[in-house]
Formats: sequence, C-alpha cells, structure tokens
Amino acid sequence: MTNKIFRSIIVTSMVVLITSLFVASSFLYSHFNKSQVIRLKEELSIVAASVEEFGDDYFDNFNSSYFRLTLVAPDGVVLYDSQTDAKQMENHLDREEIAEALETGKGSSNRYSSTLGNRTYYEAVLLKNGNVLRLSVNQITVGVLIFAMLPAVLSIILVALLLAMVLANNMAKSVVKPLNEMDIENLIENDNYEELAPMINKINRQHHKIAKQMQELNQKTDEFRQITDAMNEGLVLLNKEGIVISINAAAKELFEVDDSAVGRDFLSIERSIRMSQAIKKALEGKHSELREERKGNEYQFIFNRIESEGNTKGIVILSFDITEKAFAERNRREFTANVSHELKTPLQSIIGSAELLEKDLVKPEDTKRFIDNIKKEATRLVSLINDIIDLSQLDENNALEQEVVDLYEVTKEVVEALALMAQQKEVKIEVDGEPCEMKGMRRYLYEIIYNLCDNAIRYSESGSKVKINLKKKNGSIVLAVADEGIGIAPEHQSRIFERFYRVDKSHSKETGGKGLGLAIVKNAVAYHGGTIRIDSRIGKGTTITVIF
Repeated sequence: MTNKIFRSIIVTSMVVLITSLFVASSFLYSHFNKSQVIRLKEELSIVAASVEEFGDDYFDNFNSSYFRLTLVAPDGVVLYDSQTDAKQMENHLDREEIAEALETGKGSSNRYSSTLGNRTYYEAVLLKNGNVLRLSVNQITVGVLIFAMLPAVLSIILVALLLAMVLANNMAKSVVKPLNEMDIENLIENDNYEELAPMINKINRQHHKIAKQMQELNQKTDEFRQITDAMNEGLVLLNKEGIVISINAAAKELFEVDDSAVGRDFLSIERSIRMSQAIKKALEGKHSELREERKGNEYQFIFNRIESEGNTKGIVILSFDITEKAFAERNRREFTANVSHELKTPLQSIIGSAELLEKDLVKPEDTKRFIDNIKKEATRLVSLINDIIDLSQLDENNALEQEVVDLYEVTKEVVEALALMAQQKEVKIEVDGEPCEMKGMRRYLYEIIYNLCDNAIRYSESGSKVKINLKKKNGSIVLAVADEGIGIAPEHQSRIFERFYRVDKSHSKETGGKGLGLAIVKNAVAYHGGTIRIDSRIGKGTTITVIF
C-alpha cells in the first residue's frame, strides 16, 4: 500500500509539473511573439527615419542577424535585401504588407515563408520617395523555445522530482502509519480517518462474527478431542492423501507416537503392508478389516471411507482391543472340546461296564469290581457336571445371598475332608492361622480352599508337607497354600487358571484331576473381589496366595 501511495503521488506530481510547464510555455510563447511584433514596429520606425536621413548609404552600414531589411520599388521590384541577392528575388507587389503600405502608408502581415521555411512577421512603411521599406523577423518556434528552456526545465523537474519523492515518502508513511497502528482487536476504539469508519464498522462486525465462529469451532474441536481421547478404541482420521489430521490417545499409545504424528503420512508411522493395502481398499470405497497382534494383545482394525457430496475426503481407522474376545473364543472352543472329552471318558467306561454286565460276560467274582467302576465313573461325572455348573454360575456373576464366613473354620473343614487323601499320599497338612471373618458365599469360599489344597496334595511327593497360612494384614485377609511338589514352569503359570488346562496331561491322569479346580478358584476369588498370586519353581514347590 505504501508503494502504491508513493507511486501515485510521484506520478501525480510529475503530471502536474509537466502540465504546468506546458501551460507556462504556451503563455511565454504568446508573450514572446507579441513582444517581438512590438519591437519589430519600433525598429522599423527607427530604420525608416535613418533611411530618410541618410538615403541608400544606410544600407551599406545595416548589419543585423535578427531583423531582415528589404527595400521595394513602387512597381514591386526588390531594390535591396539584407539577407538575399535582390536581383534573384521575385516581384513583391502582391505581398500583403507591401500592397497595404502603398495604399495606406503602413502594412503588416505574418505568413509561412517557403523561401526561409518558417513563419515570419512583416512590417512595412511607405517612404517619401515612394519606395516601401519592409522589416521582418522570424517567429520563434515552440521547439526552439523549449530547447532554450531545456536546462532550466530539466533542473526544475529534477528538483521537483526529488522534492516530490521526499514529500510522497513522508505522506505515504503518514497515511499508512495510523493503519499499521490500528488495533485489530478493538477496531471501534481506533482514532483513524473518518472515511474509514464504514469499512472499520463492517470489518468489526465481520471480526466479531469470525471470532464467534472460531470460538464455536474451538469448543467443538475440544469436545471432539475430549470425547475421542476418552475412548478405549483407537481413532485415526486421514485425508485422502493419507496424511494424519487427527489421532486420539488410545491410537497414539497403540502406534507409539505423540502429537507430532498429526500432519505426517500415516504410512510413515505404520509401515505394515497389510495396513497399506487396507487403506487403499477403503479409498476405493470398499469396507476393509484386519486383525493384528500388537504388544502381546490382539487388535481388530476397521477402515471406512469418509465421503462428502460424492467425493472422497479421507479415511477413518478404528482399532479395537479384542484380546479378551479372542481369548474367550479360544477358551470356548477349548472348553467345548474338553467338556466333550471329559464327559465322554466316564460315560464310555460306564457304558462299557454296563454292556459287559448286561451280556453276562463278567465273572461272578468280578461283578462287584465292575459295579464299583460304574459308581466311581458316575460320581466323577456328577462332580464334573457340578464343577461346570459352578463355573457357569460364577461366569454369570449373579448377586447371590451372602453371609459372614470365618475362613479359619472353613479351612479346618477342608483339612478334615482331605485328611484321608493326604494320608494315602503320605503328605502332611499343616495349618497356621487365626479367625478371619468376611462376607461372602460360604460354598464358593470352601471351593477355593478345597481346590487349592486338593491340587497341593495331588502334586506333592510322598513325605512332603502342605502348609496353609491364614492371617489378617493391613485390613485384608491373606490365604496362602504352599506345597513342596513338582512346581510349575514360568511359561505355564499364566495359564494354569484356564479351564481344562493341564501342564502335564499324562501326570494329570495319574492324579485324577479334571482341570477345572483352579478355574473355579480364579472365578470364585474374582466374585469376592479378591486377587490371586502364584509363586512356583520347578522341583521346589508352589505357593498360591489369595488376598481378600
């Protein structure tokens, strides 16, 4: 703007200056010509008086480069000319000023002379002897006048230009300064030019409108960020070029990036070929999904195209942690297979023994053994079904009637129930504890202690000990069951609470385990809001601690 004002002032100044010089030259030209005519008349009267006095001798002494002197006879013959040979000149009787002088005594005219090639002023007077004396002078041309004035004109233009530049620069700065110092935030309070008031009012209204829209936009952006950051699912928004325009906290953690990811190509953050193919497929308008394992968890990624008015605007990527779902699906498949297997084994034994008895293929002395086998397998089948029912009830997490239970009393009941089994295994059970009351389901609490102790006895070597410790600590009840058995390898410790999971299936057949005991323990502990911890070393034994 400053440059435009500066150029405008300079151009205007030069136009005004040149116009002024042109007008001044016109007036000067007119004034100079009038002065020239007056001087011509005055000079003619002086020359005429001299010729009357001195006669033709005056012509011998006439010497002027400015005026031209001509003497013409009454018949028009040129008798003398100060600049040209009179004999070579044509008859001047038809010249306007000559004819007028012969008639009235004086004559004047101005015309373009083809001989001299310029305009000339003529003044003539009739002498006493009848001859006509004519004096002429060439009219000065505009070009000659301007050329004569050129040094002065150029000096004036140069001074005027420098002065105009200084003034234009100062004026431009003085005009722009209030605009540069204008307070955009408080336009109404600015003390500027009155001419700007309508524009300032309009800008002020627009400013308030934009500020309000920006405030609403920022508020919606903050709301969107807070909502997306609160999501457990990862959310990434890409434009159609694949550049990240938004990424929430869950996605940042998943892809191990920070806020600097915004504005970057997503494929520079996530270089998976499958991810690239899924994005390309989504851009083509096709819904795409994929599953990948990240940081030990399993994630499902969903890709959808964002459209507006039929045009692709970008891609939205949603990620879901489906680890538990995948784990549940795997457990369900394994559970179904294991239940089928566990139910089929005792049933086949029962059916086989029954068929042999039915067909009288059993010796009388072996009949009792087969009946005992049927009874044992049926009892095992009922126990398995009861365990499955317990797990099902715990899975449903229904609110059941609870009571105050003394875990120390329950522990003593469990020890009595397992005394025969411990005696047969030659394992000694020791209890160290104190009365510990809590509110819960007595049957489930009994199952917890029973299954822990049952497992400890089953996997203990003959002559070893199983120690049960029960105490209060920092407002909690701590139950620890420790054995001196075979121990559990680290890679199996995280899975022993899964249903039907066995570390050593062949050894489990020997011990008679069903693979549901620790699963019931885990669910029953969770039902009572407790936590469970395992500490085991191969060949040294296992300690399982439950904290309520």
